[in-house]
Amino acid sequence: MITDDATLYRLMAWNSPAFPTGGFSYSHGLEFAIEQGLLNDADTLGEWLRVVVAHGSGWNDAVLFNAAWQAASRGGLEDGALAEVVELAAVLRGSSELALESSQQGEAFAATVAECWKDEGLAAWQAGLKARGVELTSPLASAVACWIAGMPCKLALLGWLHGFAANLVSAGVRLVPLGQAGGQRVLKSLETTVIETRDRALASTLDELGSASPVVDWASACHETQYTRLFRS
Repeated sequence: MITDDATLYRLMAWNSPAFPTGGFSYSHGLEFAIEQGLLNDADTLGEWLRVVVAHGSGWNDAVLFNAAWQAASRGGLEDGALAEVVELAAVLRGSSELALESSQQGEAFAATVAECWKDEGLAAWQAGLKARGVELTSPLASAVACWIAGMPCKLALLGWLHGFAANLVSAGVRLVPLGQAGGQRVLKSLETTVIETRDRALASTLDELGSASPVVDWASACHETQYTRLFRS
């Protein structure tokens, strides 16, 4: 458990919508799906996001987050297993836009933490990845930063998954559109899914990576050529 108020404050700050990762500009393919009429209210948005979290990129990223945190806890930032997870996360994306979404947010997250929390270890690690041409994805940046900060993986991963889901709910609120109360009802409906996905990921290994959300990947790929777009993915 997190018993230090400062550590809990940091976890909340890093997963806040106010944290400057640019998450507000990505929809994870939602924009195309909504334009096609696949989603048109709170219920259909909630069902779509449950699949994304439990069986799509949310699940894969949760497994990668746990693997990175565990590798760092065993061998530090120079651990070979951690390097392998980082490289795997960088290529495990269903479309070029989903890759951009995760890498842009991951780089922005790590850079902001390193600058504002004066984390020289994280900054040096990120610089080393850039020198090797390896992109730092969102779940890996968060996992390593949380490990450095001494956060237990169980709560750190829950915070990351909540932030991931909340960003997509926010995109849905603007695109469907939904009222703010409707968005919060969707986020509430995802509570059990987020917690269960976290728990499964904590008990999983990289052998259990894999998604079952081809329509989400299709929507993201189609969004790349969508004529009118508000979002970058």
